[in-house]
Amino acid sequence: MKLTTTTQVSVDGVMQGPGAPVASVAERGAFERSGWAHFDNEAGSVMDEIFRRADAFVFGRRTYEIFAGSWGTWDDPGDSPIWTALNTLPKYVALTTPFDPTWANTTALSGDVAATIRDLKAKAGGELQVHGSGALARWLLENDLVDEMNLFTFPVIVGQGTRLFPDRGPDRALDLVDSRATPTGVTIQVYRPIGRPRYATATPPSST
Repeated sequence: MKLTTTTQVSVDGVMQGPGAPVASVAERGAFERSGWAHFDNEAGSVMDEIFRRADAFVFGRRTYEIFAGSWGTWDDPGDSPIWTALNTLPKYVALTTPFDPTWANTTALSGDVAATIRDLKAKAGGELQVHGSGALARWLLENDLVDEMNLFTFPVIVGQGTRLFPDRGPDRALDLVDSRATPTGVTIQVYRPIGRPRYATATPPSST
């Protein structure tokens, strides 16, 4: 399976709280600006198509709890690829502390998580998907486990909250696979990590 990450970010790089708050999951820090990611029909259709390609999911614990407290409790609307995928396909949660998941088809991962994910990727299928889960997505990228990144950038400056990438971290070059903009200004890029970037060196202009 191909491992893909899908992240919703603001123009200033915030990934925290794109959707409405989930009552059972407290926000980190003094974050008061949840619900800033507004999908138009085209962006929603792209997200639906991503979920249709899924064969399994890997979550960080916090994102898992948010999804379990929302999608995992809602009745089947009958026409949602997202609901169907999340409630029927295998879900894996990467953990650092003990956890007893209650959402059906969930397996807690501990120990050598990288080796387990490599084993999952080695299975036949379409995509092993990571949604949100910022710390996990960064860790997977640092360990060369990400095959493609889907980035939904919304036309808003949130001004606070956790950002997708920290001020300091490993560098990665990305190959742009696909790019589009929706009618309301959501930009959707698909990137493929291709190793370290090349850096230019300043040189004086040649004299003539």
